[in-house]
Amino acid sequence: MAADPYASVTDWQTTPEPRTDADDEDAPPTGEPVRGKGGKGRTFTGIAAAAVTTVLAVVVAGQVADGRDDTAVQSQAATDRARDARDSASRGDGRPTPSSSPGVATLTYEQKMDQKYALAAGLTGSGKFDAVKGVAKAPGSGQKFTYRVDVEQGLGLDGELFAEAVHKTLNDDRSWSHNGARTFERVYSGKPDFVITLASPGTTAKWCAKSGLDTTVDNVSCDSAATERVMINAFRWAQGSKTYGDQIHAYRQMLINHEVGHRLGYSHVTCDKNGELAPVMQQQTKFLTHNGITCKPNPWPYPGS
Repeated sequence: MAADPYASVTDWQTTPEPRTDADDEDAPPTGEPVRGKGGKGRTFTGIAAAAVTTVLAVVVAGQVADGRDDTAVQSQAATDRARDARDSASRGDGRPTPSSSPGVATLTYEQKMDQKYALAAGLTGSGKFDAVKGVAKAPGSGQKFTYRVDVEQGLGLDGELFAEAVHKTLNDDRSWSHNGARTFERVYSGKPDFVITLASPGTTAKWCAKSGLDTTVDNVSCDSAATERVMINAFRWAQGSKTYGDQIHAYRQMLINHEVGHRLGYSHVTCDKNGELAPVMQQQTKFLTHNGITCKPNPWPYPGS
């Protein structure tokens, strides 16, 4: 067992044109019939002329049809096929239609924790909080601490991801639960030992000021010890710090461990040897170099576990 460096602090349909009276073949005749002159001769002559006209029309139509080239026929056939396909699609036959857009893959916890999120450094939120619903049982048998997770309304951040990160981090053996000494349980109701709160920079500053702490310098987080709240600055949670660069997942773990460490009674310390891991209770959001000594970023109280 490693020595505890902190042991000293606790469908298209067309509508036909409406028919007019002139189009209605079934309409009754109107007015008196006109009597013809000239008797049967003119009647037969008219009939013969009509017959000749009809025959000529048929012959001409046939010639026109025979004169069409293959390209025109093929073009008409293609048009007909396209229209048939369109009409069939507009009627619908119950067959499933493939989706026009691919499904969106669900990100894993690790992928979400590796992403940065947009949030303004000067944001001041509503000051109203929602508790993340549900519970997460304490996995160990050591000294149990209960906590609730509150998220300020309107941040646009994933509160459930935040709550999951808190629980996974605190109950990691590299964290304050090391060697079974402590275990952490998330509750939704009742009176917890403390409330881990994700809040805008402005709201964080207000709550920290209740305990005499100024978080406006470097836009940091705090344990507001005079209240029930351990304040996690949402800007830092979303964007990280220069000291950690793109290591946003590790930075978030450090934020949780550092501020909960204060709640457990641990104070600030600094690294004392160049190139070593910084203690989790060092103010790593602000610096990794102190008095000419530069240390490596470290999110854990017991990193060697």
